[in-house]
Amino acid sequence: MLLFPNAKINLGLSILNKREDGYHNLESIFLPIPITDSLEFIESDETKFECNIIINEEKSNSVLMAYHLLKDKFNLPALSIYLYKNIPIGAGIGGGSADGAFMLKGLNDYYELGLTIQELKDYANKIGSDCPFFIDNKPSFIEGTGEILSEMELDLSNYYFALINPNIHISTREAFSNHTVIKKERTSLLSHIKNEPIENWKKYIVNDFESSIFEIYPEIEKIKEKLYQKGAIYASMTGTGSTVYGIFEKKVDLDEFDSSYFKACVTIPTTF
Repeated sequence: MLLFPNAKINLGLSILNKREDGYHNLESIFLPIPITDSLEFIESDETKFECNIIINEEKSNSVLMAYHLLKDKFNLPALSIYLYKNIPIGAGIGGGSADGAFMLKGLNDYYELGLTIQELKDYANKIGSDCPFFIDNKPSFIEGTGEILSEMELDLSNYYFALINPNIHISTREAFSNHTVIKKERTSLLSHIKNEPIENWKKYIVNDFESSIFEIYPEIEKIKEKLYQKGAIYASMTGTGSTVYGIFEKKVDLDEFDSSYFKACVTIPTTF
């Protein structure tokens, strides 16, 4: 079976508070984007995993985590699994989470396991907090640690999204360890997205990780500034970084950004 897990971006990311369990309550809006990996599995005499990049730890391999979760429950056969990574890792656009979620969905469909959407989300949440989003794979308002999802109407198909990743790997742990939660009065991101035209998002929609990440990696801040210089209506770092995106009314040339960077300019389909 051949699958094409897609990435996502965050429209804003608010870190509300730290919980007693050590995690943080967040608010964000996730938007799926058409930048994909390719993932294939076929039955085999023994389970093996191959990838075009090195993934050292099985516990960080979301595809194998998904496979073993369902293998143990449904006694699935051994599989040969092939993953081609095109989505940058440690980039804040959910590539690893998407791979795990798509593996769950693919196994459910191929072996007719009969898992409901909610059951798939429950399994996905065991892999990572962003994984449940990719089960529905629709624009969603995110709360809690990422596990509370509310589907929303958001059509940005008339705009171009330019994404730049400077090949800086930022782990979620690193991002949170360098960020200090600031208590302040907040208006929900959902309210801003619904009530403000995109031209006003620059005033109201913020990724709280930017202040600490930009201090450590000024190169990422420069990318955001350059996107605004090129005419972006709105620009932001996504997730915990290091990818930055800009929203444009017309397709934009990205050749002037460093040739070593991951670069893409895409439109967002209304359905995935």
